[in-house]
Amino acid sequence: MRVLFAHGFEGSPDGGKPTHMSEALGWDVVAPVMSDKGWNIEQETDVLLEYIDAEDFDLIAGSSMGGLAAANASARRPDAQFGLLLIAPAFGLSEMWRAALSAEEMEEWQQTNARAYHHHGFGHDITLDWEFMQTADKMSWPKLNHSTVILHGIQDDIVPIENSRRVAGANANVVAFMEIEDGHRMQEAKEHFAKAAEMCLRT
Repeated sequence: MRVLFAHGFEGSPDGGKPTHMSEALGWDVVAPVMSDKGWNIEQETDVLLEYIDAEDFDLIAGSSMGGLAAANASARRPDAQFGLLLIAPAFGLSEMWRAALSAEEMEEWQQTNARAYHHHGFGHDITLDWEFMQTADKMSWPKLNHSTVILHGIQDDIVPIENSRRVAGANANVVAFMEIEDGHRMQEAKEHFAKAAEMCLRT
């Protein structure tokens, strides 16, 4: 099975999830650097679209913000043929950032067009421009055009599981929504990947 995997905001192409898919499940996994074009959700979605337009994939999978990028790829390529596996997807990205920052911090970000963010994966600060929020405002709740399975941890303290519940309840293309005993890193989710892929590919 050929898989395009989108890692999370602080993840990497050689992280635990794509490695498990490749080594334990034997899938043919392509995992690009999601920040290759920049840090906002439109740029991350564009990274996936380049691959989708050039190659055929059975499954598009994504974790956290990569899951939101995969969902937006589904919205923008309704005629492409693939299943969609979303792992703790960052639906509601805009609302989450606005809840985390004060009105004054948001105004300063907009005025200066720069917000420092400590990237734990890199171990240093990166700078996010205001376009990060502008694209998040437009792309936090994309339409899913493909058969989709969502995995989300009940103990997720980064992306509220209620956001995935909202999407699952409102979209007929979500063929399964699996709530598991896990946090945002979804370390326990790996054992469900094969079954989830089977469910979204058989419809």
